[in-house]
Amino acid sequence: MPEVILHERRAVQIENDSLRVTVLVEGGHIAEILHKRAGVSPLWIPHWDSLEPSMFTPDAHHRFGSGADAKLLAGIMGHNLCLDIFGGPSAEEALAGLTVHGEASVDRYEIEESQNTLTQRLTLRLAQLRFSRTIQLRENLVRIEETVENLGGVDRPIGWTQHVTLGPPFLDPVTTDFRASMTRSAVIASDPGLDGYLMPGAEFDWPIAPRAGGAAADLRRMNSTAPASGYTAHLADPQREEAFFVAHSPQFRLAFGYVWKRAEPAKPAVERP
Repeated sequence: MPEVILHERRAVQIENDSLRVTVLVEGGHIAEILHKRAGVSPLWIPHWDSLEPSMFTPDAHHRFGSGADAKLLAGIMGHNLCLDIFGGPSAEEALAGLTVHGEASVDRYEIEESQNTLTQRLTLRLAQLRFSRTIQLRENLVRIEETVENLGGVDRPIGWTQHVTLGPPFLDPVTTDFRASMTRSAVIASDPGLDGYLMPGAEFDWPIAPRAGGAAADLRRMNSTAPASGYTAHLADPQREEAFFVAHSPQFRLAFGYVWKRAEPAKPAVERP
């Protein structure tokens, strides 16, 4: 199928009258969900020049660092799949070639297009997993369905995380607000890295979080003091079958969010009598 170039990256697109979705060939990131009326994609595009992961070398691209996250940072955009780990690999895993958030964030995908539908496929060599994702446009909605198949002979736990990052101009620290179906929440116990403003290790009820210096922060609004960082984890309302989060931009008169099932039963690849 024909490819396009988005921010110097090889990509594939599907679109209808309302939306355009762009997926990167390498890394598989959903880099763009453009709302045509508003003329904006809420997903984050890095301010640095993007690089195909297959072109990354530590010596030539030292601006991304020398750690296990460098190859991912060189090419990350928008909605990033973390499989089969979330976060950094162990020292031994890094020596074997595993990068931050796993192979799915940096490997090359096979992509097919048919009738406003994209299908991405990838086999993870180190993790011994087979992954597929179907993206389908339905007017103002994007339906995403994923499957993971264990190619090994042993059952084991995996990390399977959707790392969605929003960015400007849709994301604005003064006007953007958020809603989510969350209940109990917690702040990371360690320093998140850059001027953390929340009380480390605090537990709270969404959306009011305790600040490090007293008072409280309403997480439905962005922290308007920049730069600042915070990392919080949230329990989706157990009374709901589905969970959601929504970000709203008054400037673009646009709401953007995700809805997902809180639980999905695992299905065996082969059923035996």
